[in-house]
Formats: sequence, C-alpha cells, structure tokens
Amino acid sequence: MRRTTSLRTAVSALLLLGTWATASALPASAADSPARPAQAPASPELLAAMQRDLGLTRDEAEARLVAEKTATDVERTARKAAGSAYSGSWFDAREGRLTVALTRASRTDAVRATGAAVRLVRYDARHLDAAKERIDALDAPAGVAGWHVDPKANKVVVSVVAAHRDDNDVRAFLSRARHAGPVTVRQSPAAPRTFAAGTVGGDPFYTGNVRCSIGFSVHGGFVTAGHCGRPSAAVYGWDRSYIGNVQGSSFPGDDYAWVNVGSGWWTVPVVLGWGTIPDRLVRGSAEAPVGASVCRSGSTTHWHCGTVLAKNETVNYSEGAVHQMTKTSVCAEPGDSGGSFISGDQAQGVTSGGWGNCGSGGETWHQPVNEILNRYGLRLHTA
Repeated sequence: MRRTTSLRTAVSALLLLGTWATASALPASAADSPARPAQAPASPELLAAMQRDLGLTRDEAEARLVAEKTATDVERTARKAAGSAYSGSWFDAREGRLTVALTRASRTDAVRATGAAVRLVRYDARHLDAAKERIDALDAPAGVAGWHVDPKANKVVVSVVAAHRDDNDVRAFLSRARHAGPVTVRQSPAAPRTFAAGTVGGDPFYTGNVRCSIGFSVHGGFVTAGHCGRPSAAVYGWDRSYIGNVQGSSFPGDDYAWVNVGSGWWTVPVVLGWGTIPDRLVRGSAEAPVGASVCRSGSTTHWHCGTVLAKNETVNYSEGAVHQMTKTSVCAEPGDSGGSFISGDQAQGVTSGGWGNCGSGGETWHQPVNEILNRYGLRLHTA
C-alpha cells in the first residue's frame, strides 16, 4: 500500500492502524510523558459512551472526568507524602477523590494535605507485594483465574473460577497461597482467555491467520499484545499489504509486542473512535488510579468504557501466567486483542484478554503501556 491523495487510501491507513487519524506527532518516552490537561470537558460522544457503559448522567460523566484528572495528579504527591506507610490508593467515584491506604496515623495529615482521603490499614504495600510475589512463584491450576493486591481489602485477592472452586488442585493452591501472606478469595464467573481471532477480511492487522488490534503509535511503529505474533513474524494490513515485522514479543509471562511500520504505512498519535466518538488524540501516558474510568478501542467491538478494578494482577491463562496486568470492567471479544486502553487523553495499555463479551458483560485485562515502552526503549507518539 502506497500513500496517495485518494480518500480510500487515507481511510485504509486509518483502518489498518486501528487507532490512528491524521495529526501532528511529537515523540515522548514513558518517563517524559506527563499528564497534560484533557480537552475540557469532553466530546459529546465520549460522554455518551460513559453514560452508556457506566450508567451515568451527562453531568455526572463530566464531573467524573474532572475528578479523575485531579486524582491522577494527586496520586503521585500523596504517595510521596505517605512514605513507607503507603499501602495503595484508589479513586472513590462516590466521593469524587483519591483515597490512600496508610499503615501509620502519623502520616495522615501530610497525605490529606495533598487533597486525598485516608484509610488506615494493617499491611503496607511492600508486605502485600512480597506476598503476591510468593504466590507468583506457585504453579497455579486452570481453575485459578488470577491474583492481585487489593488496596481496599488490604490483602492479596485470589480469583477462582466458580465452576472449579471445589477442585482438589484449586484447594491445594489456595492453601499454599494463604501461607504466603494475607489472602482473600473471590469467585470469577469464567476463566480468562486472550482476545485474538481467526482471519476476518477487512480488519486492522494480521499475523498469519490471527487478527488483532493496534495499541498505540510509537516512534517507528506500534505496540500491541504479545500473543498476537512472535518475533520476526510478518505483519499485514486489513488489505493484506505488508506493514512490517514483529520486532519484539513476550507471551506468556508478559503480553506485549511492538511492530515496525514501513512500506508506505505511517503512524500518528490517535485512538480510533469507530464513529462512536471522535478519534482521540494521545497526549501522554500518565497511569490512571484504581477506580478511574477507562475506555477501550478494538477492531471487533470498537469503543467501550468501564473502570480500573485492580493493578499488578497475575492472570492465569491456559498458555501460562501473565504478570503486572491491569484489570478493568470493560468488555471485549476476539479480535480486540492488542487494542488501546485510554483514560481521557492518556494512554494506559494494550488489550490482553478477559472473560465475557460485549453483549452480556465481562472483565478485561491490559498490559500497561509504560512497561512496554520501557522494556523496548520505545517513544510514545503524542499530540
């Protein structure tokens, strides 16, 4: 595919790249991509998507976006103020602000001075993270969906697939997990799976007979999910024209990859709105807190929104465990793998997998984009 002045060629590039539209681009690394003010308040279409998926009124959606932007900024200063007493944080949608868990009351005033609320807990973040790392070292059976540190519960939450909760190997795993540290068990309706799909004509990109979605534009290419292609695999566009090759890929353990872009294809810092909302400019990669709203763009189910449920979760796919994932209430389906997770105008991660669908609902995990950028030394394109 070559650049021409035809409308079809321009649209073809947008569809191939899955998340991109014409705009100027400035490279930025994960380290030098601070949050910038989002377009205020938001497009009517974005507000409508939040109303649809989060059950909000228009006024509530507008207020939430403003509050979440503030919470994202507060989180960094509040964590510094908490010091070694820090035990996690989350955005409280009902209160409209960030809550920080502390193990020492002596840090309360300093944290409240940043604008955050405070909750006193027993275990600090280092204790909980160490417990999770010990569980990561265990061999999890298929009936265990995953595990993560939950700052609200002040424990490591282990999710068990409901149909397998009484399996002997699941019971044995939970017994070992409880010896690793403070653990609580919750049920998951289904086991997680990746969202790659077989070949379907007219969709963004292919590796072999697998269709996936583009994540975010980086200087020289794009990032996506690792299960979408192995290193050196050839990558083709929706029209089967050659784009480039997978330059780096990791799955399981991680779920990320990056692809170089050439042969007439180009990249710009936009997430495709699929006609549901206007295409979104990417202005940075500041990580949204637990509880914040987040939206996903993918080639199968297009644009859907939800909230961040957990961070640093280990997800136990049938292919093996994947670490440091972010759990969300956003739905997804096969073919959405690798697609963009974005909060406001800040890149969050690439779609990995989950359970459920966009008809009945479900949960989806993404691999944080800053981890991918740092792993491969890539620079995020920002507007």
